[in-house]
Amino acid sequence: MKFFLDTANLDELKKGAAWGVVDGVTTNPSLIAKEGIPLQEQIRKICEIVDGPISAEVISTDVDGMLREGREVAKLHQNIVVKCPLTRAGIQACSTLSKEGIRVNVTLCFSPSQAILAAKAGAWCVSPFVGRLDDIGLEGMTLIRDICKIYANYGYKTQVLAASLRSPLHVVQAAEAGSHIGTMPFKVLDQMFNHPLTDKGLDQFLKDYAKAFQEAPAGR
Repeated sequence: MKFFLDTANLDELKKGAAWGVVDGVTTNPSLIAKEGIPLQEQIRKICEIVDGPISAEVISTDVDGMLREGREVAKLHQNIVVKCPLTRAGIQACSTLSKEGIRVNVTLCFSPSQAILAAKAGAWCVSPFVGRLDDIGLEGMTLIRDICKIYANYGYKTQVLAASLRSPLHVVQAAEAGSHIGTMPFKVLDQMFNHPLTDKGLDQFLKDYAKAFQEAPAGR
């Protein structure tokens, strides 16, 4: 499974990229607004940090607006993936942009039927939101499993991008469910490193090594 960072913060992206495990980035209007920098300017900076698919979302809600914005942002860099919402207008825009050779991430997917529409429209990937379904008492990961099964049944090329992943457990469950990509906040990626036995084991290794050589006779 590929790991994407769901952030527009340059410091977080630099840290994640330095670990060598980040394959791409997803952004949305909320994340861009949080940084206080116009979308196109911030997307250009992100493309300089991470060499992989970078999702940039349209702001318009009508087809013509989505097409205009999608074509504009796609010109910024070869790694750009245009992000469109799973609405009637968004699916129509996805169909048109996909036929033009522009990759599209259809976002805000909350049902298998919506995911089928995204695949039919030629989406490069679809983004089911796991955590937000959990918030309303549903099991978000079931959606990931259902979509992966449907796509496999019919050989759809659209990739499943598990979004709204809020913990390392979510990431593992998405991988087990067959998701092609998991996008997560920097905090979640950072938490994936943590295990008390790793810390304990490393501490013991270093203590044993230091003790053996510090107590060794001089000249040995």
